[in-house]
Amino acid sequence: MIVTTSDVQNSFGKYLQLCQQEEVVITKNGKSVAKLVHFTEDGTLGRWLVSEGSPRYSPKGIRVSYEEYLKMTEESENRYEYIDGEIILLASPLYPHQKAVREILVSFSAWFRDKDCEPLDAPFDVLLHRLGNTEKINSVQPDIIVICDLNKIDETGKYRGTPSLVVEVLSESTRSRDMVQKLDLYMESGVQEYWVVNTQSREIYIYTFMNNKLADILTFKGEEHAQSVSFPGLEVSLNQVF
Repeated sequence: MIVTTSDVQNSFGKYLQLCQQEEVVITKNGKSVAKLVHFTEDGTLGRWLVSEGSPRYSPKGIRVSYEEYLKMTEESENRYEYIDGEIILLASPLYPHQKAVREILVSFSAWFRDKDCEPLDAPFDVLLHRLGNTEKINSVQPDIIVICDLNKIDETGKYRGTPSLVVEVLSESTRSRDMVQKLDLYMESGVQEYWVVNTQSREIYIYTFMNNKLADILTFKGEEHAQSVSFPGLEVSLNQVF
C-alpha cells in the first residue's frame, strides 16, 4: 500500500492497523520516504499477510512455515487460512454469502440427521495434504464441510481427517482462489465432492473427484435443485439458497 504523508498524519491509527497486514509505503512529493511494517513482540519485523482481494496475492507471494502460521494465529483474533505456504486473512462475509451458507447448512443438517456423516460450518480448521506431499500442511476453513470419518476428531476437538464434501460460497475477494487454488487443493487431498456457490449468477457448480482427478462438473441454476453425487438423495433448492 502506498500513501502520502498527509494521509498518515490524518489517519495514523488506521495505517498502524493496516501495516499488520501489508507494508505501508509513505511518500512525499511523489518520492518514497518511509515505510510502516508490523513489529512483533519478540523484536522482529513481521511479514505482511496476503489478504483476501489483495493485489499482492499471487502464487509467488511471501511464504512462511506452518510453525510460523500457528504462532501467528495463536496471537491473533483474526481468521486465517494457510495454503501452499501462504497466509490468507479471511474477510468478513456479506449478507448473500451468509444467507447461502445458512440455507445449505439447514438442508444438510436435516438430511444427515441420524446418519453416519455430519455437516459443520466455519470457522472450523481443516488440515489437508496434497497428493504425494504429506509433509506440507494446508489449513483451510471451508464454509461447510461434511465429515464421515468422525473418528478423526482428536481428544482436543480438532479434526484430522479429510471431508467427503466441501462447500465454498463465492465472494468478490475469494472468487479466484475458490475456483482455482482451493479446487486443486481439494481434488489432490482426497475430497470426493466440491460445491461452489455463486450468489451473483445464482448458480451452484458441483465438482466430483475420483482418484484425485476431476471426474465431472455439474451446473444447477434457475428453479433447479442442486443434487449431490456422493450422497444420492441429498439436494438443495436454489430458490432457498438465493
